[in-house]
Amino acid sequence: MKRINVAMIGYKFMGKAHSYALGALPFFFKIGVEPVRKVICGRHENLVKQAADNFGWEECATDWREVVKRRDIDVVDIASPPNTHAEIAIAAAAAGKHIFCEKPFTVTVKEAEQALAAVRRAGVKHMVGFNYRRVPAVGLAKSLIASGRLGKIYHFRAVYLQDWIMDPSFPRIWKLNRAVAGSGAHHELGSHIIDLAQYLVGPIAEVVGTEQTFIKRRPAEVVGDKLTTMLTADKGSAKMEDVDVDDATIFLARFADGALGTFEATRFASGRRNHNRFEVNGSKGSVVFDLEDMNRLLYYNADDPQDVQGFRTVQVTEGCHPYLSAWWPPGHAIGYENTFVNQFADFFRAIAEGTQPTPDFAEGLENQRVLEAVMQSVADKKWVRIG
Repeated sequence: MKRINVAMIGYKFMGKAHSYALGALPFFFKIGVEPVRKVICGRHENLVKQAADNFGWEECATDWREVVKRRDIDVVDIASPPNTHAEIAIAAAAAGKHIFCEKPFTVTVKEAEQALAAVRRAGVKHMVGFNYRRVPAVGLAKSLIASGRLGKIYHFRAVYLQDWIMDPSFPRIWKLNRAVAGSGAHHELGSHIIDLAQYLVGPIAEVVGTEQTFIKRRPAEVVGDKLTTMLTADKGSAKMEDVDVDDATIFLARFADGALGTFEATRFASGRRNHNRFEVNGSKGSVVFDLEDMNRLLYYNADDPQDVQGFRTVQVTEGCHPYLSAWWPPGHAIGYENTFVNQFADFFRAIAEGTQPTPDFAEGLENQRVLEAVMQSVADKKWVRIG
């Protein structure tokens, strides 16, 4: 089996998820290649060394520019903050490396265009990490829609709700800095439901939105000396800093095929830890998905006899469902971490077979266009067409 050496830039929450997936992949998927966790890279030497030891990497480093040029590296996995994505991807492409890049793809449309141009020039494989496409229930929803079993699609509605920054004493980490993150809940959470919308229903044509920042000043972040991969941070210093990103963004959308969409992303939904839910309504039926119950899909078939019409619960654990032939016997659930295994299986299979995985950088660019159009709509207080 061919071994493919991976360098990962970034080492916290997504670094842990990617590390797990790279290690677990060969156990479940036989795709002709095996990823090797060769070197993990980050800014803080003491923390990245802890990550290397904890997550099973052979080496650690602090200079990503040197890492991406190494001759023994085949794949660069970008799991660092969004403002670094384009620069790292462009350098990795120039070095001839295949690239996996976490979402949101970039901070701006211009950066996304530059990264896409770089991978096309280099002829390397490229993929953006929208892992919720790899939930088997989402794959089943995609199949039902693509086969026409829902008929003509009229509505897509989605929410992504969290509550982890509601404490006013929570520090201004990088996710609350527009220059680093692009925006707040909109980039972090909204990018996911935008991707699901365009994956399931098709291109979004125009948008109109609004946003709100509820806590406008927070303590500065203090970097600790121990690695944490939880969605928490050390309490900040006495120094206060301005928050220049949205805490919540809501927008309406019209799809190119005439369907209507509603989208809500917030990190101020008390009691909602990671509530990612969507519903698709068509002329022949509907589907409903909730990440907090990720092994089930609700399906309504309008052609059922009237006396038994209603939403049925499909336990998406059969071997015929997407990805599940590689996992457990029917009825045995998989979890959040396994979406990353499924994702990397598709990525490395594409490398082995010489095909282009999806979602690729072109789809990442289209996602970025929607993100930016919503932000423009908020600023201009009017509908904005995409592209």
